[in-house]
Order: sequence, then C-alpha cells, then structure tokens
Amino acid sequence: MARYLVTGGAGFVGSHAVLALLDRGDEVVVLDDLSQGHRAAVPAAATLVQAPLADGAELKRVFANWRFDAVLHFAALSLVGESMKAPMHYMAENLGNSVRLIEAAIEAGCLRFVLSSTAALFGNPARIPIDEDCPVSPGNPYGESKLMVETALAWAERIHGLRYAALRYFNAAGSDPQGRAGEDHNPETHLLPLAIDAALGRRPALTVFGDDYPTPDGTCIRDYVHVTDLADAHLRVLGRLETHGSCRYNIGNGEGHSVKQVLDAIARVSGRTVPHSIGPRRPGDPAILVAASEKLRAETGWSPRFGDIDAIVRTAWAWREAHPNGYGER
Repeated sequence: MARYLVTGGAGFVGSHAVLALLDRGDEVVVLDDLSQGHRAAVPAAATLVQAPLADGAELKRVFANWRFDAVLHFAALSLVGESMKAPMHYMAENLGNSVRLIEAAIEAGCLRFVLSSTAALFGNPARIPIDEDCPVSPGNPYGESKLMVETALAWAERIHGLRYAALRYFNAAGSDPQGRAGEDHNPETHLLPLAIDAALGRRPALTVFGDDYPTPDGTCIRDYVHVTDLADAHLRVLGRLETHGSCRYNIGNGEGHSVKQVLDAIARVSGRTVPHSIGPRRPGDPAILVAASEKLRAETGWSPRFGDIDAIVRTAWAWREAHPNGYGER
C-alpha cells in the first residue's frame, strides 16, 4: 500500500483526488488549514492534519511522522480577480508555500511530486486548442505564481532529482458520482454552482458577462472537465512518474461549451431554467479556452469518463440539490 501527502485535500479538486486514492486502497494524509476547504470533505479513512503550509516546523513534523511515496499539491489561492488586487499575497502564498513544501519533501527523500497547475498560464492563447507547446504568458499574478512553482520544480528536478508532473487544469466541474463530495466555495465564483443555485432559487439571477464575443452564440467558450476525471489523471501520472521523468500536461475534454450551452444543459438535466441577465464583459476574459489533451491521453491512457456536458451537469446538480448549505459549515 502506498501513502500520499495531499495538500489542500479538503478543497474541491483535492478532496476528489483523496477519494480516488482511498478507493484504490492507498493511505492518505491530508494537510489543510481549512481556510478554503472543509473538514467534512475529508473522508474518515484519511488522516487530517490541520495546519498552514507556511508553518515550516509542522511541515517537518509531518514528513518525520510519515514516509510518503509522493506529494500531491493542491493548496493554493486561485481567484484571478483577487490576485490582481493582491499580487504579492498570491506570490507569498502560492510560490512561497510551494517552495517550502518542495524543500521539505526533498529533505525527507520524497522525490515524486504532482502539482495542481492551471490553464491561466496561457493568458490569451496563441492557438486553440491549447497544447503543451503553446507559449505561456500569464495575464495575472495567479497564473504567474503557478508558472513560478513549475519553474521551481524544474530546478528541483535538475539539482535534486525530484520527478514531478504539472497538471494544467481548464475548468474543473461536476461532483463525485456517488455524492460523497462536491463543489462548495466561499465566495463561489464558478459558473456551474452559481447557475444551479440560481435555478434552485437560492441566489439572485445569474449575470452572464458578455454576449458579444466572436463565438457562435456570443458567450465565452470554456473546456469543462469533470473533477473525477481530473482525479483519475493524478493517479495516472503518479504511476508514470515511477518509471518516467517529469512531465507537464494540459487537462480538458478537448471540447468547449459556451455559457449559454451550459445554461441549456442545466435546463435539460433539471427541467428548470436558469434566470439570468446579460452584463458587460469582464476585462481579460478570452473568448475561447479549450485544451488539447492528446499528450496526456497518449502517455497515460487517460480519457474522460464524463466528457458529455449533461453528465457533468447531472452530478453537479445532484450534489447541490442534496446539499443546500454546501458542507454545512457556515
């Protein structure tokens, strides 16, 4: 049985990765300060250590108490707009804490590392779909901080032999098909939970930011990938790191859906329309972001089980409907 340290394992994507590891029989230690995650999102079979990554002494204690086969690093600040207001805070939290974690792992002899990275590295992409060779040019401090962590990992590989995988997500969505975990942010910024709650009458009508983009229906197109499929990708790259060198992968379904198409999918799945109005564009929003995931598919055998937008919406709707207060901690 393998043992893994999962930082941010009480958050949205992290908690689903913890479930995937436990489902295959692995042992999991979650390190999370619960500033954004939820204690209730951590399964009873996992060990929760509540502490911030900034606590270097606690990090050393964790690595002294357990020997890990790898680290899966999800803990980060991730709001683009917030990063534009507090860039140094994002650098300190995302880059500083990640460097501290990488150093602790190396000192403990744990030389496999999987980073939760982001498609925000690409800014306004040079081409669509976006492959791994597409030039990186983050348009915000959040994306820049993740790029810097990838750079730190590259140096850790070169000098210390750390093997790493950087997984660049597009739009994580959906929830555990068994209903064990779901999406619960405060504040909530993601389209699917906002739209679902609007349809359920739990929040005011949704504002769609712009309907005059150069897309078929005028609304932005994004690549929605099911969170369970993201978790599966983490398990697959862990296996690859046992026998291969470091790697960077873009993860998406390879098919984009517009905001309007997502709202239509919610209506099909639930029988309820999403009340909404059209607002102005948000500054910096690209018209289309779609991933090319051929490299991940070819090298790991990964393919999305929930590639259909209705399937993604169905799991998200089920969890939101069953959990009107999210994890019920506020």
